[in-house]
Amino acid sequence: MKTDAVVIGAGVIGGAVALELAKAGRSVVIVDKGSAAGAGSTSASSAIIRFSYSTLDAVLMAWESATVWENWAEYLGVVDPDGMAKFIRTGYLVYRTEGYDGETVRKIWDEIGIPYDILTADELRKKFPALDAGSYWPPKTIDDPAFGDDAVGELSGLYDPLSGFMDDPMLAAHNLAHAAKQHGAEFLFHKEVSEITRDGDVVSGVVLKTGERFEAPIVINAAGPHAAAINRMAGVYDEMKVHHRPLRQEVFSPPAPKGFRLEDNAPVVADLDLGQYFRPHMGDLLNVGTTEPACDPLHFLDDADNWNDSVSVEFFERVMLRLARRLPDFGIPHKLLGIGALYDVTDDWIPLYDKSSLPGFFMACGTSGNQFKNAPLVGKFMRTLIEAQEQGIDHDVTPVEVMGEFTGMPINLSAFSRLRTQADTAGNVMG
Repeated sequence: MKTDAVVIGAGVIGGAVALELAKAGRSVVIVDKGSAAGAGSTSASSAIIRFSYSTLDAVLMAWESATVWENWAEYLGVVDPDGMAKFIRTGYLVYRTEGYDGETVRKIWDEIGIPYDILTADELRKKFPALDAGSYWPPKTIDDPAFGDDAVGELSGLYDPLSGFMDDPMLAAHNLAHAAKQHGAEFLFHKEVSEITRDGDVVSGVVLKTGERFEAPIVINAAGPHAAAINRMAGVYDEMKVHHRPLRQEVFSPPAPKGFRLEDNAPVVADLDLGQYFRPHMGDLLNVGTTEPACDPLHFLDDADNWNDSVSVEFFERVMLRLARRLPDFGIPHKLLGIGALYDVTDDWIPLYDKSSLPGFFMACGTSGNQFKNAPLVGKFMRTLIEAQEQGIDHDVTPVEVMGEFTGMPINLSAFSRLRTQADTAGNVMG
């Protein structure tokens, strides 16, 4: 079968890429080994929509994408009969702790015009009485004798009122797939790629394990935790200066304490002081994960098909006890409430939106954990990179820019290059 483009992966990133290409009039086939759009790592996303990154291009990307999420049906151009994902505005609070005072973010927000407040410890307690403002730095394991020590000081907070989250990340991916189908895109599930084919020194398509062949001059790798294996299959992994691999994570959903529910106007919270993030969720629940503090081991995997998706007692207890320090009224549950998931993570935690050394083969990789919010812009990025190649522009030599529709400011895609010098970032999914 011949098609204009093959997208590998039908998560929120692959769906956004497929939609942009299909809207541009291209025939697109999307292949995913899973059972449905967004059934992989997208389904385990906390779906937080926020703008607190440490580089201008990353903040611009998130700010532009946030406008899309707020106007989701308008962007899609169609209403999904199976339901529409919804943006829930909560605001976003970042504790200003040792090593993170938010000044870099504030300067970028000032440049772009993103509103925020700096809350003193007293103001933080008044605005969010359910939260503790104590400093316990640095983050510690629960078997550290100092874990239960009293606070060593008080923290202020950087608060933006416009952030929030999407209520159903998998439904958002379904919405993208539905919209792409309206433009002729074809989705194939329970299908696994076994070969990236070449015609001389350019990509020519893919072969599936079933033996099916798809001839295409464009192949986009958006395979999430399986993306590194696909890049190796294409023979482009070794030439990359920034690499990526699957990381096992756990995300928890315990009951929310009184005072920190959606109805209480609770915000999304980034708490690097204790090494966690959390937000309110529907049904009087919380959504809780870690910010990968230095004291916690990282569980990278060699095989994205061989891992345990159950919640571990050790990880659960660690996260719940940290949460209890920040939310004094939190009652630690006795059941393991959460899921195991895989993230696709780069060496510097910044994603890869790029061409490759194989003409026609593109990558949208290293996206898991903190790039759900940017999916709408990722689709536009990949479409622009593909069009640049077709116009004879070598992105490695002449970096491609995408102009923000709402800010009117350019986003330089070299910030997401596979050949970049590794960036100095927070070293976690919070970016």
